[in-house]
Amino acid sequence: MTPTTGTVRARLVHLEVRPGAPQDNTDRMLSHIAAARSAGIQLLVFPELAVPGCLLGDEWDRPAFLRECETCGAELVAASDGLVLVFGNVAVDWQRRNEDGRARKYNALFIAEDRRLLAPEGCERAFCVKTLQPNYRAFDDDRHFYDARKLAAEEGRPLEALLAPVRTTRAGRIGGLLCEDAWDSDYSFSPGRILAARGADLLVVASSSPFTRGKQSKRHRVCSALARATQRPLLYVNAVSVQDIGKTVYTFDGGSAIYDGQGGVVEAAPDFAEGALTLDVPLDHGHFGRNCSQEGDGVDRVAKSMLYGIPVLMQRLQIRRVVVGISGGIDSAVAAALYGRILAPEDLLLVSMPGPYTSPITGGLARALAGSLGARYAELPIGASVELTHAQFAALVSEGPDGGTRGQWTLSGAALENVQARDRGSRLLAAAAAAFGGVISCNANKSEITVGYGTLYGDILGWLACIGDLWKGEVFELGRHLNEAIYGHEVIPSGTFGLTPSAELSAAQAVEKGLGDPFVYPYHDKLFRAWVERWERVSPEETLGWYLDGVLEREIGYEGCVAEIFPDTASFVADMERWWSLHQGLAIAKRLQAPPVLAVSRRAFGFDLREAQLGPRYTSRYLKLKQQALGQGQR
Repeated sequence: MTPTTGTVRARLVHLEVRPGAPQDNTDRMLSHIAAARSAGIQLLVFPELAVPGCLLGDEWDRPAFLRECETCGAELVAASDGLVLVFGNVAVDWQRRNEDGRARKYNALFIAEDRRLLAPEGCERAFCVKTLQPNYRAFDDDRHFYDARKLAAEEGRPLEALLAPVRTTRAGRIGGLLCEDAWDSDYSFSPGRILAARGADLLVVASSSPFTRGKQSKRHRVCSALARATQRPLLYVNAVSVQDIGKTVYTFDGGSAIYDGQGGVVEAAPDFAEGALTLDVPLDHGHFGRNCSQEGDGVDRVAKSMLYGIPVLMQRLQIRRVVVGISGGIDSAVAAALYGRILAPEDLLLVSMPGPYTSPITGGLARALAGSLGARYAELPIGASVELTHAQFAALVSEGPDGGTRGQWTLSGAALENVQARDRGSRLLAAAAAAFGGVISCNANKSEITVGYGTLYGDILGWLACIGDLWKGEVFELGRHLNEAIYGHEVIPSGTFGLTPSAELSAAQAVEKGLGDPFVYPYHDKLFRAWVERWERVSPEETLGWYLDGVLEREIGYEGCVAEIFPDTASFVADMERWWSLHQGLAIAKRLQAPPVLAVSRRAFGFDLREAQLGPRYTSRYLKLKQQALGQGQR
C-alpha cells in the first residue's frame, strides 16, 4: 500500500518518568501538551508506560495504583484537543483475569485526538497492546501483562487482526509499537512489518529502555533496519529515568530519534535529561536524516549515566550526605570523585582508616584526594582496635555445655584480614555515617564482586555499589575521564593510577614492594566478563576448550598473551578453577547480601543475573578435557 504524502509536525518528548508517581508524570505531560498545542504540533509522542513507570516490582498488583493510572490516562485524553497524542500507560480489563488470577492488565499504547481515544482499525479496544514482551534482564513482563499473542489465541483470531494501524486526521495512519515490538530479530514475525503491510504511514515506537554501554548504537541498528525494511518513517521515543528492580538500579537515557524510510536518523539532545525532538516528518520515502553512527557508547556516557542516576536516586530516598572510606586506591578515589560532583563539600565525608599494613604512599594519596575535592576529611586508625580483637581471641578458651574445655581459637591469615576490613566497615564507617547523618558508599568493583573478593560487613556494605558494574580496567578509565573531562584538572592524584591495586591487609600486599591483589586485571577482567556478560554465558568447559585450541585471547578479547601469565596448562587450570569455584560458590552468597548495583553493562549483578546458590559445578565434558590436557602436560 502506498503511504500518504505530505508532512506531519511531530514532537517526541523523552519524559523524565518517575516510577510509581502517575499523577506527577501526568502533570508534567499536561504541561508538554499545552506547549505543543501552542507550537502547532500535530503529533505528540510520550514513552512507553510514561504514566506509571515500568520497573515497579509488584506495585502492579495494587488495584488502587491501577485506578490512579486509569484516572491519569483520562486526564491526558481530555487534553488532546487539536493534536494527536500518543502515550504509554497500563490498560486494565477489570472483567477478565490474568493467568495469576488478578485483573487483566496490558502494557498499552494509547492514541487520542480531539479528546477521543482511537482504536486500531478493526479492533474494539481503544489502545494498542504490546506484542513482544521481554523476559530477560530486569524485564519480567509476562508476570504482569497479557500480550497480543495470548489475546489473539484466546479470541481465536490471527495475530495480524490485532496489529492494525490507527487512523488519525492530522498524522495519517499510525503503526503503534511498544519497545520490544521493534527488537524483533529473535522472533518469528515482525510487528512493524505487519503494520506497514497493513497501510501504516509511519511507525511510532514508544520505549522504556535502560541505558547500557553500547545501547545507543544498537538502537540505531535496530530502528534504522526496521525503517529501511518498511520504507516508513520511524519515530522512536524513550524515557529518561532512574528505576530499579531491587538489587539492580538502571538509568534510562532518552536516546529519542526519528528515522527516515531509508534508515537515516535525526537525533534528540541532550541525553539523561528531559527534553524533546521536534521535526516536520515527510510521510514518504524521502531521505532527511544523516547516516547512523555505529560507534559504541564510550566512558563519557557511562559517566553521564552515573552522574545522573546517583543524585536522582539519592533525592528519591532523601539521602543528603555520604561517607566514603578512602584508601588511596582507585576504587575509593573514583567513588569519592563521583560524589564530589554531586554533593556540596560539607555533605561529603572522606574517611581514611590506616591499619597495620597501610603504606605511607596510600595514606598520602588519600589525604591528597580529600584536599583536591575540598571535602570533609577524617583519619581514624584501626591498629589499636584490631590488636584488641586479636588479643581477645588469643586468650579465648571455648567451653562445651558440660563446662569442659573445647579448645582455643586464634586469628591469623585471612581471618585477621577480615577483622581489619570489618573494623573499617561495620565499626568505623557505620559509626561515622550515623554521626554524620549520611549513608556509606560501597566501593566494590565488578571484578571483585564476581569472585567475592571482599569481606561481608567490611567492604561489602553500603547503600549503593556505584562502580559495582565496572570492571577494574573500566574504573581506571572512568577515573581518568573524571580528571580530564568532568573536573578539568587532577582531582584523583596521578600516583593513584600507577599504584598496585591492593587491599593492604597483610605484609603480602605491600604496595611499596609492588605487591597487591591476586589478579592480573587485564586478563581476569576479560575472563570474568565472559563468564558474566556474554549472552550465552561461558563456563570452564568453553574456557579450557579455547585455551587448548589457542584462541582464548581472541574469544575473551584479551590483548596480551595468556602463555606469559601461565607457564603451563596446570597453572592455567588451577587459576581458572580457583576463581570459578569462588564465583559459583561463596561469592553468590556475598552478592545476595551486597548493596544494589548501578547498572551500566548489558548484565549487571542483581536482578540481571538470577542466581541460585547451587555451588561450584563442572560439566563431564570439562572434566574429560581437563584430564586430557593435564595428561598432555604443557600447552
